Amino acid sequence: MSTPAAPTPHQPSPHQQSPHHQSPHHQSPHHQSSLSPVAPTRALSPTRTTATAARVLRQLAHDPRTIALLMLIPCVMLLLLRYVFDGSPRTFDTIGASLLGIFPLITMFLVTSIATLRERTSGTLERLLAMPLGKGDLIVGYALAFGALAIVQSALATGLAVWFLGLDVTGSPWLLLLVALLDALLGTALGLFVSAFAASEFQAVQFMPAVIFPQLLLCGLFTPRTDMHPVLEAISDVLPMSYAVDGMNEVLRHTDMTTAFVRDTLVVAGCALLVLTLGAATLKRRTH
Repeated sequence: MSTPAAPTPHQPSPHQQSPHHQSPHHQSPHHQSSLSPVAPTRALSPTRTTATAARVLRQLAHDPRTIALLMLIPCVMLLLLRYVFDGSPRTFDTIGASLLGIFPLITMFLVTSIATLRERTSGTLERLLAMPLGKGDLIVGYALAFGALAIVQSALATGLAVWFLGLDVTGSPWLLLLVALLDALLGTALGLFVSAFAASEFQAVQFMPAVIFPQLLLCGLFTPRTDMHPVLEAISDVLPMSYAVDGMNEVLRHTDMTTAFVRDTLVVAGCALLVLTLGAATLKRRTH
């Protein structure tokens, strides 16, 4: 029986191969993980989404100034407004319902945009997205966390306006609360979206005149939209805040839920979902 031929100098045996010539199947798990980082998961996961929301809420719990801004500022603004028009209660009834939805939208926009940008500039988003965490999980988790705060914020503002400041509405206060909540969620979605285009917290605040102020002027708060120039009226027809104000006015004037109210709330909710989707598509890992 012939003996096996010894390996030639140009063909070292498998036991004598250098570690640098190992096949990928023989590489250590640590070496493999350093070469191929975990790719983010595309599909939404309830577990990852709720974990993200819980993390954001824990962080906010350690920031009492942000909590005070979210919860107290809309109530303080409504209180000031009530006594600005102390001699004209009907004026407060006319614009108070509209501002009940606008104040939460503005505060949620500011806080959400700054909080998201802060996490991106600190590298937190980059570390999170390197894990099996999709952009959708992150955006929806943020929306859930700030949405929970929006529920409390809207309930406080609505309760203060209706039961303590005497806001006179013909319809149900619960419908006012619904529109205020949708407005706050829209502000959250807008804040998440614009944070992708800001490089600093100052720039995030600068987006407010561009995103919020035109809607504030054209939403019908100061004058009916039908009395505006036709061009401005056409622009106001595609702005979500216009439908938020229209929805509040429907509750102010009608005892039952009207078709126009349903349309207005669906438009505001649809805009919030659309902006959240755009926010997930434009989310950046880090600001350079």
